Formats: sequence, C-alpha cells, structure tokens
Amino acid sequence: MQFAAVFPGQGSQSVGMLSELSESFTEVKDTFQEASEALGKDLWAITKQEDTITLNQTENTQPIMLAAGISVWRIWLRQGGCLPIGMAGHSLGEYSALVASGVIGYTDAIKVVFERATLMQEAVPGGAGAMAAILGLDDKIIVKVCDDSKEKGIVEAVNFNSPGQVVIAGEVAAVDYAIEKLIEAGAKRAIKLPVSVPSHCSLLKEASEKLKITLEKTVFSESKLPVLQNFLAKNLNNTKERKDALSKQLYKPVLWVDTINNLQSEQGADTIIEFGPGKVLFGLNRRINRTLGNICVSDNSSLEKALKLCIV
Repeated sequence: MQFAAVFPGQGSQSVGMLSELSESFTEVKDTFQEASEALGKDLWAITKQEDTITLNQTENTQPIMLAAGISVWRIWLRQGGCLPIGMAGHSLGEYSALVASGVIGYTDAIKVVFERATLMQEAVPGGAGAMAAILGLDDKIIVKVCDDSKEKGIVEAVNFNSPGQVVIAGEVAAVDYAIEKLIEAGAKRAIKLPVSVPSHCSLLKEASEKLKITLEKTVFSESKLPVLQNFLAKNLNNTKERKDALSKQLYKPVLWVDTINNLQSEQGADTIIEFGPGKVLFGLNRRINRTLGNICVSDNSSLEKALKLCIV
C-alpha cells in the first residue's frame, strides 16, 4: 500500500466524537489536554456536551478538529502504522497535515487556528454571510453563474469538493440570488449551510492579511513528507510559499478534487486514509476517484482495518 493521509476540517465535528478511541488509547485525551492548556479552555469537555452550540462555535470547532486529527494520527503512529507518501487536509484540516508532517509544532498550530477562527468570525458581521452546497451541476456553470450574480454582491465558488458538489459563499443577498439562478441552470439541489462565516471567499481577505502576520511569526520546519495545500493543490517547496498559501487559503477556493487526484498522479498514492471523525472526506474521496482505496480511521474497528493494510 502506498497511501496518502488526509485530515478533515470544520463540519466533521459531532458530540461524543472519538469516544471509543479515547477509551482504548490515552493519546486522545492527552492530545486534547495539550490543546486545552494552550488555550485555557477544556476542549475535550466541549465535545461531551449534549448542546452542540458551543461545539459548533468557530473558535472552539477549529482547535477541536485540529486536536481530533492529531490525536488519531498519534494513535496510528504508536500502533505501528506505516508512513504515508503524502498528506493533505480539507480547509482547516491543512493545519493537521502540516503538524503531522513536522512543519508546525502542535501547540503553535493550536494557537494559530484559534486566532484564525477569531479573525474569520470578526471579518463578517453575524447574518451578513452565507454558504450553500450546489449539487449536480458542472463546475464551470457554477463559476459563471456566481460571476453573473455579483451585481447583487459578493458570491464565489469556494469549495470544489467532488464532481457535482461545489460550495458557494459570499453575502447573503448574492448567495440567495445565485441559488435561484443555479436552480434555473439545472442544479439538482442547493442547500444552505448552517455556518456563521462564509469561508474561502473574498470577504475574508482582510482577515487573511492579519493571519499572515501571525504566520510570519510562527516557526515552520522542513516537511518530513509532501503536503499538498488547498490553495494550489500542490506540495510547496519552501516556508515562504507554505505560509503564503496558508494565509491565502482563507479567501481562495479549496481545490479538493485536484488535491485527491494529485495525491495519486503526482505522489503515487493508491489509497487515501482519513484520520479523524465524521467520514466527510471519505464520502467526497469516493466520488472523486474510485480507483483509490478509501478508509476513515475514527474508531477501533477502522483503525484495526487500516493497520492490517500496512503488512500486506
């Protein structure tokens, strides 16, 4: 097996996530404890609350999802899991990939993503932005309709998640208008997403500039493994390029389809293993490229199944 490791982002969180793994492996709670100490709040306790409101607050979700991805990755390594030939992460998950590859220290990354979340939330007033998943329409048509809808405000195609699934984001009136036009153009469905921040659109450009200042102060090391970053779906060659791509990621599209295909064509992956809760990427990856093996490690049975592939 030549596999690529991928990490989920915001949207994969759920109450009680990783409970089974936490009962079997100390790495889960230990990893969350490190993050909690860095931020001064109990992140693991938030995942246990029945009320999802606190869990789904951006400033909590982002460090929680980073902790979740890294805790599963640590379990994988300590259970003798083989090393991937490359890595990637979806949006926020890119930080998990950069930590796992040795580019960013874990506690440094926790602090960066907390600031990232805060800057994103501050960038757009509550209720001013929106996102919607557009299903069953060609990417080029979606991009054109968004361009044609800009008389109503900012609206852009921001997540190219899989063939037939693209997310748009921007100002509420423009997103609503674009949805109408996309349905007229033949979209099977248009689903408004329950988010407080319209991620990856130009409304976050100012936040990106502020994040860039923080990233410039953050220590980056040489990567131990290739990491394909969302901005270009490429493995970048130096620290300056990596930091620039991370800052631009806030207001540029996530090229996930290209990322998965490039992990195969450029890095040689024959299998994709997702590390973390939710199975969101598992579903997307299956639609992107069915020639690739596809597993999500999120509980004991999936961990055991994936580890067996290392000895085939």
